[in-house]
Amino acid sequence: MTDQIYIRPIGFAPSPQSEEGDAVRLAGGMVYAHRFAMVLRRDGAVVERERFSPSGMTAALGRLSGNLGTEAEAQWAALTCEHAALQMGERTIRLDQPQVVGILNVTPDSFSDGGAFLDNPDAGQVHAAAMLEAGAALVDIGGESTRPGAAATWEGDELKRVIPAVEYCAAMGAAISVDTRRPAVMEAALDAGAHVINDVSALRHDPRSIEFAAARKCPVVLMHAPGSGQDLHADGHYANVVFDVFDWLKAARDRAIEAGIARDRIILDPGIGFGKSLSENLALLNALPLYHALGQPLLLGASRKRMIGALSNEAPADQRLGGSLALAMAGMDAGVQLLRVHDVADTVQARNVWRGLRDAALTDFAEMPA
Repeated sequence: MTDQIYIRPIGFAPSPQSEEGDAVRLAGGMVYAHRFAMVLRRDGAVVERERFSPSGMTAALGRLSGNLGTEAEAQWAALTCEHAALQMGERTIRLDQPQVVGILNVTPDSFSDGGAFLDNPDAGQVHAAAMLEAGAALVDIGGESTRPGAAATWEGDELKRVIPAVEYCAAMGAAISVDTRRPAVMEAALDAGAHVINDVSALRHDPRSIEFAAARKCPVVLMHAPGSGQDLHADGHYANVVFDVFDWLKAARDRAIEAGIARDRIILDPGIGFGKSLSENLALLNALPLYHALGQPLLLGASRKRMIGALSNEAPADQRLGGSLALAMAGMDAGVQLLRVHDVADTVQARNVWRGLRDAALTDFAEMPA
């Protein structure tokens, strides 16, 4: 019999004073949580659920013992911790507010841009510069399509696509992540000026990747995907997708730490759209605050994805701006630190308005009588 515990934020407040101080700043960001569910799962099934405010959490934790108590205390500490800023070359990326990551695909079969920037460095440079000028904190460069059914890319082709893009983005002074699962591409990209490895296989595709990432001491993004071979979308079977993905990401985090990757360099991504149905994607998005209990910054990549089309009369990828902004806002409301998007200017504008509302909420109760 296996018992597992989860602490999930379920109630949110615009400011701590709106709850007379009985609220916590979620993961050091701009979201305040004042209600939590402590969920006990036994052999994959939820058997118990209690609700608490922060003032009652100490007593709730005290009723647990052994491994469950240790794990619950670690999750509570993670939910209330602050994440240090990421230093990437001359750029500092603060994690106390949502940051926008701009996507630069240099593939022939990208579902969103149709290969507009492949073999066209001038167009790629213009696009990257526009994203940076619009407020992207990071440019994520990918040379292999990972959409369902996409053919695997030969390593040599991926290198020829990715490295020139890294070089021209580095020349602009950009913070850069490289979206790859091959260690040779990781190495060449970092040598060319990239700062982050964003691996959709969570460093599982090639056993050399995790050793390389540990040796280079760079930040890594570990994404959930159920498939372990070429098809990352395969084997998407879940007893409870929210908790199964949590457990999977926890194991990926621990595997990376055991390999020598510093914990403060690990970012987690729940993998929206990878081996998940529409209902499973929606469940994950609604449960995003839970994943702060893993103690790592979170990245959300939902921009223009298939689920938006499924919810909007099969709108094609280039007509999914509204849905992409809705999902980005859901990520902000959940305290997600990094939003990976195609439409940078629109998302930055939405983020800035969201941030203004959050800042204003901190003074809304300032003149109320005691």
